[in-house]
Amino acid sequence: MNKREALIDTALDLFYRLGIHAVGVNEVLAQSGIAKKTLYKYFASKDDLIVACVVERDKRYTQWLLKRCQDSDSVVVFIENIFTALDDWINNRVPELGTFGGCFFINTAAEYSDEGCDIYQQCQQHKINIKQIFAEHLNSNILNEKRAELMLDTLILLKEGAINSAFLMRDKQAAIKAKKVALNLLYK
Repeated sequence: MNKREALIDTALDLFYRLGIHAVGVNEVLAQSGIAKKTLYKYFASKDDLIVACVVERDKRYTQWLLKRCQDSDSVVVFIENIFTALDDWINNRVPELGTFGGCFFINTAAEYSDEGCDIYQQCQQHKINIKQIFAEHLNSNILNEKRAELMLDTLILLKEGAINSAFLMRDKQAAIKAKKVALNLLYK
């Protein structure tokens, strides 16, 4: 791992666990063992480092999600795969995503809520990308376009709700509950 990657890994871990405003550049440097001059060689500011962390988290999360839903040859299997994956993450069975601490993108966007901010826009783009992944699976497995659109909105809201309930309410069964709701709605 090169020094740029080490800085991103260290900062991402600290930002996710402690919050972005709670972590200063000096703490990232101390934890990574990398000099300040090297940090500024790769990142002009803390905001640039944060954007790199958001991009990296998006890459990791998206790769994980795609892998978990790659064998979804029906809507039922897709729902099973998505919410089982979320249950694994919520219950700390996904080492590549680290200890569950809620949605990094929502947490980050809450700290950088100006819609014109690059950090906010990167977080928003992540959500758009995930919705597109869901749409592709649903469109390839549901013949009725209107039904696919309704199911897409439902699944995205259930996914987001499960993550937030798991984090804020400490409901470790939130993804399982959301899966039951989604499957029940599918058959109505």
